[in-house]
Amino acid sequence: MWVLGLAVRTEKRVFAGALLGSALYGSMTVGAAWAVGWATNHVVLPAFDTHHTSAGTLAAGGLLIVAVAVAKVLGIFGRRLLAGVLQFRMQARFRREVTAAYLRLPLSWHQQRPTGRLLSNANSDVEMSFMPVAPMPMSLGVIVMLIMAVVDMFLTNSVLALVGVLLFPAVIATNTVYVRYSGPRFARAQELRAHVAEVAHESFDGALVVKTLGREAAETERFAVRTRELRDANVAAGRARSMFTPALEALPNLGVLAVLLFGTQQVAAGHARPGDVVNIAYLITLLAFPIQAIGWVLGDLPRAVVGYERVAAVLAAEDHTDYGAVRAERHRQGAAALEFDRVEFAYPGAEGAPVLRGLSASVAPGRTVALVGATGAGKSTLAALLARLADPTGGAIRLDGTVLGDYAKGAISDAVALVPQQTFIFGDTVRANVILGAELSDEAVWAALRTAQAERFVRALPAGLDTVIGERGTTLSGGQRQRLALARALVRRPRLLVLDDCTSAVDPSVEAAILDGLREQGGPPAADGAEPGATVVVIAYRKATVALADEVLFLEDGAIGARGTHEELLTSSPGYRDLLTAYAKAAEEAEAEAASEADAQADAAQAAVIPAPHVRNQAEEVAA
Repeated sequence: MWVLGLAVRTEKRVFAGALLGSALYGSMTVGAAWAVGWATNHVVLPAFDTHHTSAGTLAAGGLLIVAVAVAKVLGIFGRRLLAGVLQFRMQARFRREVTAAYLRLPLSWHQQRPTGRLLSNANSDVEMSFMPVAPMPMSLGVIVMLIMAVVDMFLTNSVLALVGVLLFPAVIATNTVYVRYSGPRFARAQELRAHVAEVAHESFDGALVVKTLGREAAETERFAVRTRELRDANVAAGRARSMFTPALEALPNLGVLAVLLFGTQQVAAGHARPGDVVNIAYLITLLAFPIQAIGWVLGDLPRAVVGYERVAAVLAAEDHTDYGAVRAERHRQGAAALEFDRVEFAYPGAEGAPVLRGLSASVAPGRTVALVGATGAGKSTLAALLARLADPTGGAIRLDGTVLGDYAKGAISDAVALVPQQTFIFGDTVRANVILGAELSDEAVWAALRTAQAERFVRALPAGLDTVIGERGTTLSGGQRQRLALARALVRRPRLLVLDDCTSAVDPSVEAAILDGLREQGGPPAADGAEPGATVVVIAYRKATVALADEVLFLEDGAIGARGTHEELLTSSPGYRDLLTAYAKAAEEAEAEAASEADAQADAAQAAVIPAPHVRNQAEEVAA
């Protein structure tokens, strides 16, 4: 009921209009019964007695019925239109609030929840939460109809009214049984909708893995199991509703039958008029509707409660990220200075040693630093900490001498840009993917694309910057997507650029050109003497990429095991040398395997065109 009260408080005027329309509809519905009774007593019966009637009497009866019908239609239009507006406004409002909460909450919160569940929270859960809002004005407005009907019945004939009133206990009992029986079934169906959304999103998002590993049948069965459970839950809920609706509609018919049987005796005894019996019988047929309308609200409440609890859990989630008051200087052009001061980090709920342990280092402005380490050494974790997608559990990271946590909200994104491993491209134009809503000129976009070595292929697209890219960049190659994501970061001219293995799909020569362009970005030194361009932290595996860096930080077990230039570490650090050698060997084997497959395909293609010698000989013999 709190959800319904929230809707009333939020949209007072719309609810008042819908309630007024429903009250008009209810009163005119009762008025129609009164008009029929009046016409029976004053027009129809006198005509039977005298065998004629006047035009004025017919006109009066007809105008009365038409006026009531028109007013009833206006009431129906008002309540349905405004009730729909009320429902859709509340759904839109809470979808925006849920989405705002998703954007507000830290990445660690999202990592602990399936994407399908988050989609269900913002879609079906919000929709179900305010499903009872539409019939609510109707159910409250028809109370007027209910009261007027009972009053009219007793004013018409109190004895017949008592027969009709006996219908109320039966209707109320039927509705109570229905709510108790169907409530858990509707709640179960709503929960299963979220499970179906989770499985569907996971399967669709992993379509490439599913197809390449031949898991179509397994994924289809996994999805089918969930959908069968949802089907059975919906059938159970529908079965409950199918039993309730006929029973509720049969009760008024039984009441009408009782009134007619008892009413004919009353008319024969002279204690009632035929019009009174018609009036009360008609009113009884209407009595089930107000209670049925209330039943609609009560029937939807179980689903609404489940949906709103899930929505409220998202809205109540707290962002434990604290912010300071330091603002980044957007106009500052120099590269940023970076310092790691005994940084430690452990994922929430993770067992074992922390990912980062006592990591300390400093990076001078304008330097390009390569982070190298085995899988699980903490490289990507460190990249996330630099963009403040999470905070260290110990120690501190300083940007220009200021701890990241002391910067104001949004200040980090003004100075730091992270290009992650997994490149995400929106189904929009190239320009929209680069600027992401920022007010930037085409010249700035082309400059960023040029630095990212993406200018050539973008100019070759059918509409250049206005070319619409397929969803997730399906119309682009892996390297093109990576360069587009890099341009997205560069166009904002960050002072610290973090590249988390984001050039793995481009050629080494292109990668070298990108890093050279990053060094030159920003032009001449700033007036305050700061280094031009940006400080670059790159996570890399290729020996050629690492060699381009000014300095290498070799991570071992969450700490810096060695530091120096690429050539120095090859000599002084056996662990670094073995790791780079293993990476290089794996890359060579992959290239050799790819080349072997290409040669095999070429041989097969050639064999299909040029017959083998024994085939040619046989062909020549046949020809001879």
